[in-house]
Amino acid sequence: MDTDDRTIGQILSRRQVVALLGASGYAMLARRPHVRALAQGVGQAPPACVVRPQQTEGPYFVDTQLHRADIRSDPSDGTIKAGVPLALGIVVSRLSEQACTPLPGVMVDIWQCDADGVYSGVQDPRFSTLNQKFLRGYQLTGADGAARFTTIYPGWYQGRTVHIHFKLRSPATQRPGYEFTSQLYFQESVTDAVFAKAPYAARGRRSTLNANDGIFRRGGAELMLATSMQDVGYAATFHVALEGV
Repeated sequence: MDTDDRTIGQILSRRQVVALLGASGYAMLARRPHVRALAQGVGQAPPACVVRPQQTEGPYFVDTQLHRADIRSDPSDGTIKAGVPLALGIVVSRLSEQACTPLPGVMVDIWQCDADGVYSGVQDPRFSTLNQKFLRGYQLTGADGAARFTTIYPGWYQGRTVHIHFKLRSPATQRPGYEFTSQLYFQESVTDAVFAKAPYAARGRRSTLNANDGIFRRGGAELMLATSMQDVGYAATFHVALEGV
C-alpha cells in the first residue's frame, strides 16, 4: 500500500502540547497563523479573501531556495518537463476584523510531480531524482499579494489524487515569523480532459479520485482551483487569507 503523504504520529491536544513544550513552546505556537476553513460563496462580502485549511507537507518537500517563476525546467541541464501548460497565481492576504489586505514579501513555494507522477530531488522506492530540481521553485508576493508561476498540469501516482503542494513563509526579516502549508486540487472533469492527451494518456487510468483521497477529504473542497482554458493550456488564481500574522 502506498504511504505517500501519510501523517506519522498522533495529534496532541492543546493541553498536551502545552505540557510538553512548556510556556515558551506555547508562545511559539501562538505566533503561528490561526487558520480555519471558511465557506465563502462567489461574490459574497465581507471578506473578499478566504481562510483556507492547512494540509500535510508530505515527504517530497525540498527547500531548494530556487527563486523563479517558470518551474518547468531542471536547472542542471535546462530540460523542460512535458505537459499541458498551467499558469498559476497564488494571492496571499491578511484577514483581520473581516478586512482583507494584501501580504507583500511572502515566500511562496510550490512543488509537484511531473506527468509520470515523479518528484525531483528525492530518493523514493519508485524513482531516484536526487540533484534534480524540476517543478520546484518560489516567488515573493508583490504589493498586490500575488505570486505567479508557469508550470504544467501535474500527473498522478498511486494513492493520491491530482494535486500541487504550496508553502507560505514570512519574510526572512519578520519576527516572529509564520509558515503555512497546504495543497491545491483540480476539478475531475478538467483532469479527465487533460489526461486524455499526451503525455498523460500513456499512463492509463488514474487510481485515486478526489472523493477517495484521504487527504483531500480533510478540507480539500476549500482548496480547489477554478481553472480556465488558455490557448494551449490552463490558468488559475487561488486566493488564501491568513489570520494572526
